[in-house]
Amino acid sequence: MKAVLQRVASASVTVDSNLVSSIGKGVLVFAAVAKDDTRKEVESMAAKVLKLKMWPDESGGTWKQNVQDIKGEVLCVSQFTLLASTKKGNKPDFHGAAGGEEARELYDQFFAKVQELYEPAKVKNGVFQAMMEVDIQNSGPVTLEIDTNPHKGQDGNKKPGNEQGEHQQSRASADEGKSKVAESFQLPVELLD
Repeated sequence: MKAVLQRVASASVTVDSNLVSSIGKGVLVFAAVAKDDTRKEVESMAAKVLKLKMWPDESGGTWKQNVQDIKGEVLCVSQFTLLASTKKGNKPDFHGAAGGEEARELYDQFFAKVQELYEPAKVKNGVFQAMMEVDIQNSGPVTLEIDTNPHKGQDGNKKPGNEQGEHQQSRASADEGKSKVAESFQLPVELLD
């Protein structure tokens, strides 16, 4: 499952000139269900949406509070186009997205799980497979992308170079008796605040 989260001052969804949902301060979640997604990815994404720290705290410390901490609202909008692949040519390819009924079922489970983990009245929804107009007043702007299965490409297949489990295991066996090189990466201190 893939999602793009935007920290908003307000957001709303309109379908056929009718207001469907609106929120004040909170997070707008564009969510897409991939071919091989299961309930596991749905539940993981729902928890991440609510726990992701996108707001400063009262003392000004950045990235300290999540949507629940600020008592904000959540607007979920299904958007399969997040799974578009544009590797070949200029026409988007959506083969990585789950089919209609499967996508609807898992998206509905995602929305229900977000409601279950938070306050249902604070979690709003768009209209699945509708042509929606989404009005957004970004705050920041802050836009974050989450992928519950980053080792898969947009077409649902493993990305080259990410076969870490079996690849690292076979390399470790081949390297027995040789000196081992440890790789590490440290984030700049200012990003950890």
